[in-house]
Amino acid sequence: MNRIPTSQSVPEPLSDRERAVAERFAAGLTYREIGDALFIAPSTVRTHLAAIYGKLGIRNKVELASYFTGPSVGGGRALPAAAQEAPVLALFPIESLNHEERWQRFANGLSSDICVDLARYADMPVIAFHTMKQLGNRPESFDDHVQAIGATYAITGQLRADDQRVRLTIQLSDTRSGLTLWSERYDRPMEDVLALQDSLTESVINVLAGCFGTLATVGRNASRRKPPASLRSYDYYLLGVEQHNRFNREGNEAAIRLLSRSLELDPTHAKAWVELAYAYSVEACNGFSDDVRASIQNWKHTVEKALQLDPTDPHAYTCLGDLTACFGDLQGAAEAHRRAFEYGRNHADTLALLAGSKALVVGDPSEAVPLIERALRLNPLAPPWYFGMHGRVLFVTRRYRDCLSALGKSSQESPSRLMFLAMAHALLGETDKAAEAASQLRTEFPCFSVERFIAGYPITNPQALEAIREGERLAKFG
Repeated sequence: MNRIPTSQSVPEPLSDRERAVAERFAAGLTYREIGDALFIAPSTVRTHLAAIYGKLGIRNKVELASYFTGPSVGGGRALPAAAQEAPVLALFPIESLNHEERWQRFANGLSSDICVDLARYADMPVIAFHTMKQLGNRPESFDDHVQAIGATYAITGQLRADDQRVRLTIQLSDTRSGLTLWSERYDRPMEDVLALQDSLTESVINVLAGCFGTLATVGRNASRRKPPASLRSYDYYLLGVEQHNRFNREGNEAAIRLLSRSLELDPTHAKAWVELAYAYSVEACNGFSDDVRASIQNWKHTVEKALQLDPTDPHAYTCLGDLTACFGDLQGAAEAHRRAFEYGRNHADTLALLAGSKALVVGDPSEAVPLIERALRLNPLAPPWYFGMHGRVLFVTRRYRDCLSALGKSSQESPSRLMFLAMAHALLGETDKAAEAASQLRTEFPCFSVERFIAGYPITNPQALEAIREGERLAKFG
């Protein structure tokens, strides 16, 4: 009979010195503090940490701490499954090439702001900035530092500034391959320092952390190259978001399957619950299921779960606001949308979603116009669904020609796009084009109806209802 090994029968993987280094690093001590305590050089601490990470098969300080605090398995510690799922991102402090103290402070403030917003919006763990600041922006050995913190991706940057202009060069690299995945140079005129800092932070964040941003695109491409048997929770999540953003029935059904599988593997991933909630909301308003009440109940369960896990997620509050309006609580919907803006005022994805909600659900549609325009400015990688939202906003504000232009860039497979397309053509007196779009809608999406879209989106804004009813009458969907 085979005996299951016990902690006493399995050798400790770390030497006494390695264990002493690991315990202190997991507790938050710096390289220098560890070196002083153990009478070794900081560079020797880095060497030990590289060996420790290799022996334990871990990538960052969180997993190292879990090794010492988790349940014992074979002399070591079991790491939580969620900790092994997503890649880890690290932002090294931006290096100021100006020696004046004011620009050093500006570079540190900019680094801190970018790190905070990445932690809020990027779909992966981000190493705390105070940890990265201890390492510095010009490490003696970049590779050793990356190994020690367990980062999958690293962001580095340099700042040049004078009284007229500020130039920021920033890049994202894959720490495993050493390849540069993205780089950009921002050249801005000198203005109010705080406004400039905010502007640069927004520009970097919305390129990196949007739903179709650089980080998500890199992750999806890597996930698609993996055999199905090796996909992890994070891979399923990225692939589910990609399918969800197709906004057709096939893509939405695939998104629900992929996101559900992701949550089976890691039920603590709040953003996966949010995306699943949105998939059920799309199912409800587009006629993608036979039971709209079941879709709305699934929508309710998933968005509530997301907010239990992360009560500051702006997408979850936008989704909650739309759901709340489904149940007739317009005041509650407006409050949820207010909180979404509070938590995501600088995030393009949030602004685009809020624009659609202000135009159709609750609020003043005229307020939706600057929201969607700002989203499009902030995110030069805007996915097609941004333009779908833009088209809705323009339709409700009766800019029908501009609406058609926006819809031309939106998700081509979406039934709601065909609905707004037909109505905009009809209201412009282009009856042949309106009839063509209405016919395509009936043929490709026989379960879709204007009534279901109004109930499931939901559309409660009087100005939006008036425009849609008028467009519905002229487009003759029946």
